[in-house]
Parts: sequence; C-alpha cells; structure tokens
Amino acid sequence: MMIGVLAMVLVGILGRQFNFYIPGTDAYAGYLMAGSGFLALAHTFRRNEHIRVTLLLQALTGGARRGLEIWCLGTAVLLGAVLAWYSVRLAWQSHLFHDISTSNDATRLWIPQLGMAAGTLILLVALLDDLVLELMGRRKAPDAVGEMVRSE
Repeated sequence: MMIGVLAMVLVGILGRQFNFYIPGTDAYAGYLMAGSGFLALAHTFRRNEHIRVTLLLQALTGGARRGLEIWCLGTAVLLGAVLAWYSVRLAWQSHLFHDISTSNDATRLWIPQLGMAAGTLILLVALLDDLVLELMGRRKAPDAVGEMVRSE
C-alpha cells in the first residue's frame, strides 16, 4: 500500500510537470495511506512501539503487576473487538448500500474500507494472542531498556 501511495504521489507530480491530470489520484493516495496505517497497527503493537503509559505498571511487582497487565490487555481486547466489529460493519454496509465516494473517481467505498477492516481484525488477533500468553504466564515482558531508548 505504501508503494501505491508513492505511485499516486509520483503520478500527481508528473501530471503537474507535464500538464495532465488523472482523476482520483489524490483520493486513492488517501485510501492507500489509511489502509497502510491500519494494517501496520498489529505489527507496531507486537514490537511494543505503541505509546503506553507504564508509570504505574513499573511501580508494581509480582501478582499486582500481572493483574494490571491482564486488565489492560483485556480492556484492549474489548476495545479492539469493538473497533474491528464496526470497521467490518462499515465496509459491509457500504457494500450493501452501494456507497460510492463523492469525489470524481466514484469509487465503491467498501473496497478501500477493506484495508481498515483487515487491519483492525489483525490487531484484534494480536491483542488476543498477548492476552492468552499473559494468562498462561508465557508473555515476554516489554524491554524496559528498549522503551527508554525510544522515549523522547
């Protein structure tokens, strides 16, 4: 999808330089950018690159820390499930109602919405995986040193 964004931007630049216009390039660049952002959510989560406020978590040890981790992951799974449900529902309803974009490209909106739906579903699977691993006691703790290196 990022290569698609690059292609759309390059077509737009070349169009300005050589006096031609391909309708919809800006809209498709936006669709591809949104899709790439949603599809990157799970990968970013698995690499511990999401912003986490760990002040309270780092102050706790043992069972209290594990309990808070389970509560946080459980809440994240619930929120991820809601996000995935409504993302898939949005794409499905756009398909049912034959919803098209308002720009001059008239794209069927369910097609670019599939990237968002797939990204949220993959994030939900990653969140569930971490919750199950934490409940089984096999989840690898985030690297505190690595977190400090990445912080600003």
